[in-house]
Amino acid sequence: MSWYLALIAVITVERLAELVVSKRNLAWTTARGGTEYGLGHYPAMVALHVALLVGCVLEPILLDRPFLPALGWPMLAVVLAAQVLRWWCITTLGPQWNTRVVVVPGAERVTGGPYRWIPHPNYVAVIVEGAALPLVHSAWLTAIVFTVLNAILLRTRIEVENAALASLGGGQERSDRGRSR
Repeated sequence: MSWYLALIAVITVERLAELVVSKRNLAWTTARGGTEYGLGHYPAMVALHVALLVGCVLEPILLDRPFLPALGWPMLAVVLAAQVLRWWCITTLGPQWNTRVVVVPGAERVTGGPYRWIPHPNYVAVIVEGAALPLVHSAWLTAIVFTVLNAILLRTRIEVENAALASLGGGQERSDRGRSR
């Protein structure tokens, strides 16, 4: 169990690093006239992602969930793959990546990296990780609750993001302006 708690701690530190990058990028986009959309759903997104990490810790402890190697090891591999995809998205978008939906007028369309194949690859990483991370230590209730609530939130998030991108006048100039937490 201690290695699993260490994994959750590492993921938490990674999220904090994302927030540092996001804050820096928000300053960059704001300085270039970027407009933020979807302020209303952002606090719910943050709360949901914090709850995921808390649930990953509490459910195995409080409900005495065992580590099942046949489930846990493959889910760990999926979590690691989701991290690779997430950071591929962040590096591909560069200073325009953000945890918020921010559109910079006249921004160039990003067609490289994972955006060649998937419209919202960062959200794929979020969906996959949200299901897999709790299952590393059999926290299936956390996986189900997060997945359902995240699906509801992502529907709103993607609608806001697509509308914001359409405001550029050129349609969907960017496939993913931020990452739902």
